[in-house]
Amino acid sequence: MTIKLLDNDAALAQLGGYVARAQDARGMFENIGMSLVTSTQARFERGQAPDGSPWPPSIRALVTGGKTLIETARLMRSITFQATATSVEVGTNVIYAAIHQLGGVIVRPARQQTLTFKRNKKGQMLRGFRKKGRGNETQTVTIGAGQVHMPARPFLGLDDEDEREIIMIADDWIAGEGAQP
Repeated sequence: MTIKLLDNDAALAQLGGYVARAQDARGMFENIGMSLVTSTQARFERGQAPDGSPWPPSIRALVTGGKTLIETARLMRSITFQATATSVEVGTNVIYAAIHQLGGVIVRPARQQTLTFKRNKKGQMLRGFRKKGRGNETQTVTIGAGQVHMPARPFLGLDDEDEREIIMIADDWIAGEGAQP
């Protein structure tokens, strides 16, 4: 089958736009990346994995009444993306992200630590520790080995809404609606 478009510059221009957008889809992947960052950050607010299951609450969140993985929101705010002409990657550069995403065991070896205290002029010990050089009394203590079991709290991944959004973004991009002029 052969299709010939003669004297139809509008149709040819539209087809040319489809081809150009398909050859360099960086803008589409940037739109997808922005959408996935927003979706991932919303999961932090909900305390929910991409599959919809709730995260196990952290001890800190149980004690203080805060939200799991959002004490400072550093991890949540670090979610970013990198788009190319052929793909998009969503992730974070925060070093402790992997243990929260995948779960695991953190092993702490036994160690010695020097604690610094301060006494007032009456000789009474003041509450709390001091930074090195800020106290007038030190004590070396041994801290035993230990383990912390971190449950997985997946935050990266696609949920059903993400998949629908990606399809809508791609449809709009190919149709020229999401493309940069």
